[in-house]
Amino acid sequence: MRHSGQIEVLARGVCVKDGAILLCRSNGARNTYLPGGHVEFMEAAEVSLAREIREELGMRANVGGFLGAIEHTFIQKGEPHCEINLIFEMKIPGLSARVPLIACEDHISFRWVALGSLVRAKLEPSVLRTLLPVWLRSKKSVLRWGTTIKVQK
Repeated sequence: MRHSGQIEVLARGVCVKDGAILLCRSNGARNTYLPGGHVEFMEAAEVSLAREIREELGMRANVGGFLGAIEHTFIQKGEPHCEINLIFEMKIPGLSARVPLIACEDHISFRWVALGSLVRAKLEPSVLRTLLPVWLRSKKSVLRWGTTIKVQK
């Protein structure tokens, strides 16, 4: 089956403080995702991530090393979507896992979740639930690619 839709490219950040990871949620949704958003035309992914954090949290992000990429397909409001998530380490000066965050955009919220609770937090794309802890632990060469696309043979 072919779909004529577009593939979205997103830059996402992993911010860990005191054993907790910063996650985002769209209001009314059950799942969570890493903070960040769409990469604009002719914009570097790292620049995009810093811009998105400024827009969503009103804070400056220091984007670090590349952790990996995830291709992800899903159905939203009855429509198929496909995206590539470019995932980076990220530090946000002045941020504390003990202080609740207020989003600058009214359609999202942020929360801190223990790294061991990614399944319970319904982190999407779901492959991040297993890959993210490996990426964060390993400084060696590990598989830095994941997918939710079902390969048909």
